[in-house]
Amino acid sequence: MLAMPNVAPSSGPPMAASPLTVAVLEIDEYISGLGWDQPVRLFALVDTARLRAQEPGLAAQLGLDSSDSPTASLTPIEQEELPPGTALDEFLATIAWPDAVIGCAMTVERLMLPPSAEASVPEGLSDAQLTKWVAKHPERQEVRMTVAVLRDGTREAAVRLREKDSPSEVRTGAGLVPGLADALAATFEA
Repeated sequence: MLAMPNVAPSSGPPMAASPLTVAVLEIDEYISGLGWDQPVRLFALVDTARLRAQEPGLAAQLGLDSSDSPTASLTPIEQEELPPGTALDEFLATIAWPDAVIGCAMTVERLMLPPSAEASVPEGLSDAQLTKWVAKHPERQEVRMTVAVLRDGTREAAVRLREKDSPSEVRTGAGLVPGLADALAATFEA
């Protein structure tokens, strides 16, 4: 388990942001600081107060042990890298979270097309052929998606375009990346 520093977004979360939105924006800001072309990253989300009480050593390592430390109610903890060559859906099917983990989040970078380009997608392409076709499309956009879910089903996502790589351009919403949110939610079903 790798610890992610508790970093608040430089532009600050929206005034009425939920703890999950704050966590998603913290993760987005952390990954943004690492630059683009990052591997898929997985995070456990834990209750900060519970972490301080039950794991004071880890809380200290994360800088959460003092009263003047950030008061976010969810703390993201980065997990080990995904095994090379493993399909994302196959990897997610192997995850079992301990009870202390109340949610999880993942960052993924992908090429996407605007809705206006969907009509021009050739039919009958394999996944590999479609990936190559999208990579060559002049309207493709590189995006980083940070998606989080809680055990209770609450979801949040942040999407950042590479061409508009600024905290003020990050878009958030519970329904932005439903497929990945569904896959993450399935990691809590036993």
